[in-house]
Amino acid sequence: MNVLLTGATGYIGRRLKERLLQDKNVRLRLLVRNADKVRASTRSKAEVFEGSTFDKDSLRQALQGIETAYYLIHSMGAKGNFEKLDRLSANNFLEACVAAKVRRIIYLGGLGRKETASRHLLSRLETGEILSRRPGDIQTLWFRAGIIIGSGSASFELIRNLVQKLPVMVTPRWVRTKTQPIAVGDVLDYLFLAKDIEVKDNLIVDIGSEQMSFKDMLERAARVMGLRRRVIPIPVLSPRLSSYWLIMFTPVSYGIAKALAEGLKSETIIQNDNAAKYFANVSPLSYEKAVEAALAEIESSQVVSRWCDSSAGEACDTKGLDRIDKAVLTDKRVYGFENIRTDSVFDSIQSLGGETGWLKYNWLWRLRGLMDKIIGGPGLNRGRRDRDELRIGDSLDFWKVVDVKRGKRLLLLSQMKLPGKAWLEFSLGDRTLIQTAYFLPRGLAGRLYWTLVKPFHFLAFKGLARGVINRARKKE
Repeated sequence: MNVLLTGATGYIGRRLKERLLQDKNVRLRLLVRNADKVRASTRSKAEVFEGSTFDKDSLRQALQGIETAYYLIHSMGAKGNFEKLDRLSANNFLEACVAAKVRRIIYLGGLGRKETASRHLLSRLETGEILSRRPGDIQTLWFRAGIIIGSGSASFELIRNLVQKLPVMVTPRWVRTKTQPIAVGDVLDYLFLAKDIEVKDNLIVDIGSEQMSFKDMLERAARVMGLRRRVIPIPVLSPRLSSYWLIMFTPVSYGIAKALAEGLKSETIIQNDNAAKYFANVSPLSYEKAVEAALAEIESSQVVSRWCDSSAGEACDTKGLDRIDKAVLTDKRVYGFENIRTDSVFDSIQSLGGETGWLKYNWLWRLRGLMDKIIGGPGLNRGRRDRDELRIGDSLDFWKVVDVKRGKRLLLLSQMKLPGKAWLEFSLGDRTLIQTAYFLPRGLAGRLYWTLVKPFHFLAFKGLARGVINRARKKE
């Protein structure tokens, strides 16, 4: 079977890609915005097309000869009118699939009713309707899921951080709203099996485990973690206020927090029994088992993907964002290292951030992260996917990895709220570490900002480079 997977560098897409690659009866093709985010090991097993659903030519080429196409795309991270982008993307995809004589579209959307849905959920529902509107020309299998519980998912990161950090939680009263969470592994089972199921018409499949409220989810997750937590709902917390509260204690950004908070006001309950009817072999995990599985992946550093791996916005895509040649202002530091292997120094660089922190003057980095969080940026508590390894597209505290070459270079793009664009580059030469900060200011405010942070650069960047080398020396 010739299969096209869109959204292959996103949270669900990365995991589904691994499942599909293990099926010897599948010839897999990926459509991605940035081919550099696809590893060489994957490129040797699958065709990779660079493009998007907004580029009709690249979409047409990617769909040639395809029988089944997965649509795992949404514009949640986009600036402006994301609903319009979602509609345009779905329309383009549907028409291109029909023209290419694709047999089946498989789409993952959200549970809920249009009458009560939040803006983001309503857009997901409209996407499903668009993809399903030509049943005479193409079949669409539309899966609808609520909160997905898995290592790295936005919902689970929110739950895990709240439970771990707050013994008492004051929450909006609508945390009593009912939902039906589902383990990410179960979502993948349904999507994987959908390519082979024999049905004639369009099919909507609602998936999830037992009904519970978000309050139940917090309290039951706490029990799994061996913690005692109290949740106190109050009526005065609006979605906006709740979003500000969430970003201070969880790694999610303001935009994601606001979308999740608004979504919690609406019930997301299963409305059909098609999951049991057509996928009887899938037995969804209980909520507690799903939480245990997610925690086990985190503890064993087996997190395949995270909520911020990809989005339609600049915040999570890396295409064209490595143009340091445009930078106007730079801060370059060169340090030698003798009797230390280059690979050891690179390993030390690659393990920065997250729980390791930023070595000397780490308190300055934390202060800067707190300031960024207050004004709506990602801050430092977004952490990292893996303790030791980085890949293009990974989030690293308030940075994004836009280039990594083993033993040679690591380039990070700042995602802080800044009056301009900033990069931090580590490059390794002949027994030398070159650490360079680049900045492209936006107007006078950008130049003033660069001047004001000079004292921070002098302390933090000097301590960072020397700390990297010293840690590599100690490790050897």
